[in-house]
Amino acid sequence: MKANLAQFQRQNIITRVKSPSKHASKMIQPQASNIKDRSDWGLATRLVHSEGYVDDAFPSSMPPLYQTATFSQPGATEMGEYDYSRSGNPTRTVLESQFADLEGACRSFAFSSGMSALAAAVRIVKSGEHIVAGDDLYGGTSRLLSTIVPVHANIDVTNVDTTNLKAVQAAIIPGKTRMVMLESPTNPRMQICDIKAICDIAHAAGALVCVDNSIMCPLFQRPLDLGADISMTSATKFIGGHSDVTGGLLAVKDAELAEQIYFVQNAEGTALGPFDCWLLIRGLKTMALRMERQARNADAIANWLTEQPEVKTVNFPGLSTHPGSSIHAAQASSSGSIISFITGDAVFSKKIVDAAKLHKITVSFGNVVSLISMPCYMSHASIPADVRAARGLPDDLIRISVGIEDVKDLIADLNQAFRAARS
Repeated sequence: MKANLAQFQRQNIITRVKSPSKHASKMIQPQASNIKDRSDWGLATRLVHSEGYVDDAFPSSMPPLYQTATFSQPGATEMGEYDYSRSGNPTRTVLESQFADLEGACRSFAFSSGMSALAAAVRIVKSGEHIVAGDDLYGGTSRLLSTIVPVHANIDVTNVDTTNLKAVQAAIIPGKTRMVMLESPTNPRMQICDIKAICDIAHAAGALVCVDNSIMCPLFQRPLDLGADISMTSATKFIGGHSDVTGGLLAVKDAELAEQIYFVQNAEGTALGPFDCWLLIRGLKTMALRMERQARNADAIANWLTEQPEVKTVNFPGLSTHPGSSIHAAQASSSGSIISFITGDAVFSKKIVDAAKLHKITVSFGNVVSLISMPCYMSHASIPADVRAARGLPDDLIRISVGIEDVKDLIADLNQAFRAARS
């Protein structure tokens, strides 16, 4: 049996490939001289084919799951490539290496949630320094920056309208501002920020830029290509795609900055577990199919919403009436699948949401199932009402995360929900 195994291994020669991961030496992929270099592949192809596979005696067609906390070492005074899954796990290495490739990053890091990923990015900022952040952010991010960061880390935070470049410039304090944090599109008002212009402003003052790219993902937008230093993606959304895993990913451009992020990830124990990493690797393979279908559905639904007499404003960058549509088209390849709209009447909006059947009343977004919610009462409820009002976040706002269902059925569902709200 051992002889047969040795012969099998010799016949299945594998070649190590370069990887941005700390554990690069364990990444392999089959030799393939008859195909183009990976850098020539489209994103959809790179989503299906992982950056590398874990060294495996039986080269599997899918990356194996290393569901273990510890690894045996070569000797009493020798350390192997992996020792403890908090510090590194082969399954997590596959995910982090592939995501770095998709983002055009030096390295990427998988965390237990999107919030733990953002918290790790904030750790780069020292006590006494300053963060400039958008004023239309996910509720959890706003909570982190308004309560934890100022109180427990002694870091000042200034919220500004990041669609206004002059406001961003004015908020930055040279020598003190360490980081600018933004979303584009923003959540939930779907405002568009000029990422490249903000990066230029921030870098001129010596500040880093961290972009929450959860709505677009690297399939539709790559913040690092636009000048950002850190790109954060909530893997809970489109990466997993089925609302059955929680995770967050940081993609980092600079090697020195990457080492700092890795130190925080390891020291604080916030790395994503191997099974969740395995689920995300699987999710990546269908992400292009899902997101492209969702985007087509969203385009049709956004146009349908503009025709409803009760709808005052539809926030969707794919509409020519959206004030940021031209900027978004210049920095992203799709309008995505998140829509928000206002009716001017919170009671009417509530009736619409309650009457929806195919659209599930759920927080988060990016699921294959269409979701609907009123952010002020769910995902953004942690933001005080007076702060929401000052930032222009109205109680009647409805957010839809468009799924992969038949778009005719989705529109029919919304149509019946509007009829029910009118009655």
